[in-house]
Amino acid sequence: MYLDPAKKAEIFEKYGKSNSDTGSTEAQIALFSYRISHLTEHMKLNRKDYSTERALTMLVAKRRRLLNYLTDKDITRYRTIIKTLGLRK
Repeated sequence: MYLDPAKKAEIFEKYGKSNSDTGSTEAQIALFSYRISHLTEHMKLNRKDYSTERALTMLVAKRRRLLNYLTDKDITRYRTIIKTLGLRK
């Protein structure tokens, strides 16, 4: 599996408040970004995998909703997470 618990804990530790902080918006956005990048690489090799394409679209939409929430809640946290993850917009 591409995402083992150690990698998840590493993402949550880096972007959350601690390695057990799985609920913060920044940690969830970072986890979704990691999964999106993995699925994007998979889609480059497997063009006709439509179920993965749908899952990728849903993940991007979920991340977009979280980013919109963070924009409304605290714009400085939004700007820092965009800069650290290298996302556009």
